[in-house]
Amino acid sequence: MGINFGTDGWRGLIADEFTFENVSRCTQGLADYLIATQNTKGEILVGYDTRFLSEHFAQTVSKVLAGNGITVKLANQPAPTPVISFNTMKRNAIGAVIITASHNPFNWNGLKIKMHYGGSPPEGTISILEKYISNIALVKTAPLSSSLIKSFDPQPPYLNHIGEFLNLSPIRNSQLNIICDSMFGAGSGYLPSIVNGERASVSEIRNSINPIFPGMLQPEPILANLGQLRKLVIKQNADVGIAYDGDADRLGIVDEKGNYINASHVYSLLALYLLEVRNMKGPIIKSITSSDMLLRLAELYHVPIHETKIGFKNIGPVMLERDALIGGEESGGYGYRGHIPERDGILSSLLFLDLMVKLGKSPSQLITYLHNKVGEHYYKRQDIQIDSEAKLNLAKDLISNSNIVTVGKFKVLSSNNTDGLKLKFKEGWLAIRLSGTEPLLRIYAESNSLSTTKYLVQNMSNLVDIKPGG
Repeated sequence: MGINFGTDGWRGLIADEFTFENVSRCTQGLADYLIATQNTKGEILVGYDTRFLSEHFAQTVSKVLAGNGITVKLANQPAPTPVISFNTMKRNAIGAVIITASHNPFNWNGLKIKMHYGGSPPEGTISILEKYISNIALVKTAPLSSSLIKSFDPQPPYLNHIGEFLNLSPIRNSQLNIICDSMFGAGSGYLPSIVNGERASVSEIRNSINPIFPGMLQPEPILANLGQLRKLVIKQNADVGIAYDGDADRLGIVDEKGNYINASHVYSLLALYLLEVRNMKGPIIKSITSSDMLLRLAELYHVPIHETKIGFKNIGPVMLERDALIGGEESGGYGYRGHIPERDGILSSLLFLDLMVKLGKSPSQLITYLHNKVGEHYYKRQDIQIDSEAKLNLAKDLISNSNIVTVGKFKVLSSNNTDGLKLKFKEGWLAIRLSGTEPLLRIYAESNSLSTTKYLVQNMSNLVDIKPGG
């Protein structure tokens, strides 16, 4: 089978596509690429999440790298992707390999590659790497006891950096009552260890290791998976609910009333925080399906804004090229200048908490504050399972169709095929694309009316006779 990287790494069903043999082949291809294109005298970090067999897959990666004469530092415990990414940059490593399927369902696993700067490889590099993987003739391995494989603790350097990036005292002294849903993932324990100890309080739920991720569709911090957190926020009179995905590079927020705040509002609030509260300047990088609120903020604070295809393999390089203040996408991942050009759910949650403290506002009040600046915006994303060849073909036909003139009662003003299909209307916009990590069709819409946004999503789904559920 071919090993192909999507918007963030290679992922597959465990024991089907994602096997020890294929992980070995993928790692050998990476080793061949590194040996052929750059100096391999440095080290490669290897990390893993809490999924089924992740630690053993990470050991397999380490043995193949060592078999090719490459020094390996293997994490001594499950670690969030941003923690390994930061360590890669901090240690001046060649790069990193992380075993994780992020937010995918429990029966998936995956492999992410990070470059020396802590971010994902750009598309061009990924294409070259895939060719090396497809041409594997021999996989070289070394025993796990090899002198080239050493363990390391990725947590202390990351925590030290967070304390330098952000003054944590205001949060720790805030008396905030915070509930954190770790979703049985690698982010467990991080927020309490950073915030607890003074007047603020963080309690965690779903913070044990359970690779079947019970009680959720998949470890993704979206509305459908946060019922328990929403109820607890109300029951315990918490000020905010924080949620991370399986490898803690994505963030979800629940307000003090138990309402889910969608990622588009969270991204806009984080940009507002940097621009207004911290009085920082610099470009904003947004994916094509991120909110137009960011465009308005860029106008208000006189900073440039750049739009890219979805995925940090596209966003990260532009962040580096433009020395961007912040970069992000609608799926809940945000990166920052002075940190790594990569998503970090843990740091993002701390910046959101600091915004609450500095402005003295609850999450729901922050939404009102934001809308007063940029106008009301209502965003919706609908994920639809692609479970047949017929659905896939219908979706592909629609995405390639640039001649749509109306969606329901709304007239199309322009279309864009940069990444899927994006249609603009006087009232807002609508986009449709196939996921780069899962067999899903994603429909996105934003307008100044909740009813209009829902109407656009429903009518787009009707165009291919796919009825969204929920």
